[in-house]
Amino acid sequence: MVTVFTKHCGIARVRSFKKQNHFCHQLNRFIRTHNTIGRRMPSYRRKKPASQSTRDNPGTIYSHDPAGIRDFQKMVLRHYENAGRKMAWRETTDPYHILVSEIMLQQTQVDRVSVKFPEFITAFPDFDSLAHAPLARILEVWQGMGYNRRAIALQKCAIRVMEEFAGTLPADPDILATFPGIGQATAASICAFAFNMPIVFIETNIRRVFIHFFFPGREDVKDKEILPVVELTLFRKNPRVWYWALMDLGTTLKKTVGNPNRRSAHYARQSPFAGSDRQIRGMILNLLVRTSSMAEQELIDAVSEDPKRTRTIIIALNREGFVAEKDGAYRLVD
Repeated sequence: MVTVFTKHCGIARVRSFKKQNHFCHQLNRFIRTHNTIGRRMPSYRRKKPASQSTRDNPGTIYSHDPAGIRDFQKMVLRHYENAGRKMAWRETTDPYHILVSEIMLQQTQVDRVSVKFPEFITAFPDFDSLAHAPLARILEVWQGMGYNRRAIALQKCAIRVMEEFAGTLPADPDILATFPGIGQATAASICAFAFNMPIVFIETNIRRVFIHFFFPGREDVKDKEILPVVELTLFRKNPRVWYWALMDLGTTLKKTVGNPNRRSAHYARQSPFAGSDRQIRGMILNLLVRTSSMAEQELIDAVSEDPKRTRTIIIALNREGFVAEKDGAYRLVD
């Protein structure tokens, strides 16, 4: 268990540990340095209590404390140097590989993506091969990832890159955000990892780090409060490695101090997969991957769930462009 509290600088101070591991030692070293920084603060900061607006916005304080920012950066990067995770998509700067990995990592655990990513890249090594692949083949390789619409989005991205950008992914977050399946956050992460662009974004592990260190004791922390602190502390010399480091530190925090993201205003538990519409959708698509076509009633019988519910999902898959219907039989779209 970690006990935390904050004054002035908004960074959590670790008071006691039940487990003394390498991560804890690094935090203690950072805190000792930070305490020294606190004693160096200008006199007006020591004499006057922080206003409510200042306590609610750590970035306001840190704009006056560049030494504190540097120490935070050193702590994050030191943790990455000693405990950074190895991942195939971190061994390349190929924009296609980065795009595939970032879309795969949406709502899917790293361990599962680590297995599927090399399989997908082997099957579809570039934008051109993915753009021209049959959907049935793409979904076959995608099996086990869930959220199959991401596979369709990936192919649509590849088609657009080939048709509009001569096979080169644009290094522009505003353009990327208009691609299928890519929002502002994913567009920014692609630019950071593929092009080492000093851009500001938040994802779940990054959010965890900043809530833990800069908003201890706070509930209902909004991303709009976190973003200025992310920008202020950004290690601009190497944004790619910086964001890897933040993500890995966020993973460590979840294992050592619980999940600070529960204090986020945007926190929501994912609904169980078993018995969900997502599971039924996956079952239907997997059945059609293995067969050329199936009658509607055959699909309903094979799924073995509520017939009315299954029929509704089949109709939705047809409407979304996953499957085509002819004479009461369904097949995957070519």
